[in-house]
Amino acid sequence: MKVAVLMGGTTAEREVSLKSGSMVLAALRARGVDAHAFDPKSAGIADLMRGGYERAFIVLHGRFGEDGTLQGALEWLGLRYTGSGVLGSALAMDKLRAKRLWMAEGLPTPPFEVVDAGSDFRKVAERLGLPLMVKPVSEGSSIGMSKVRAAAGLDEAFALAVNYDRRVMVEKFIEGVELTAGILGDEVLPLIRLETPRDFYDYQAKYVADDTRYIIPCGLPPEREREIQALCLRAFRSLGCSGWGRVDLMLDAAGRPWLLEVNTAPGMTDHSLVPMAARAAGLSYEDLCVKILEGAHVG
Repeated sequence: MKVAVLMGGTTAEREVSLKSGSMVLAALRARGVDAHAFDPKSAGIADLMRGGYERAFIVLHGRFGEDGTLQGALEWLGLRYTGSGVLGSALAMDKLRAKRLWMAEGLPTPPFEVVDAGSDFRKVAERLGLPLMVKPVSEGSSIGMSKVRAAAGLDEAFALAVNYDRRVMVEKFIEGVELTAGILGDEVLPLIRLETPRDFYDYQAKYVADDTRYIIPCGLPPEREREIQALCLRAFRSLGCSGWGRVDLMLDAAGRPWLLEVNTAPGMTDHSLVPMAARAAGLSYEDLCVKILEGAHVG
């Protein structure tokens, strides 16, 4: 089949997407797939229509790739694509609505508030308690995020976040163990424990630093790991997500899990987490890409 590997784009995550896309492209070709790079920055929907593609492998991160807009266009074209559909993509990209839905479902997620330029940040800090994470609502790869240990730092953190999204949220930072769960179809891959000497698992820790530690097995008792995997799958499905993705969460000092977010088109670079988890489950990078492609759908 002829496959378009959608990568690059115009968002702040372009460089990561290009790196992910080039690796996916090579992996699919190594398995005999007629795969072609397709960068929406230099080609449009008309080119996708004329290309004779049978499937699209989405490796675009962030807006216009991971938020449902691209998925809607591909459905209009009748082109099978990888990952979540329109609704699941949109909800997962919107951290605010994802958290509200989880709360309605009785799923654990850290307390938060939506803030703007007129917010009393001192009172926000009093209500939520320090430290705090300040996040653009719809951005990925930790871009625009800051960890704040004193209320005085919220103004600067807000100014950074609002550069990437007019909606900004402040979330209680959960001190403890950071975990991530890769999801492939109906299977939750082995949990990965993340450790970084940085303030949090930020963009540098994810894509640049060599001192980030990825611990598999994660160190939890098998029964407890299965319980958390089940929670992650429930969180993933509650947003209408499907195909493949990744759920990020924290365990506090008491061992309680707190859901952070879902990524519906996670990174596929040599630093990326889903490929690591897949390897731990006995699945090579090439076979992972083929399995994701096999799940391509319309609607």
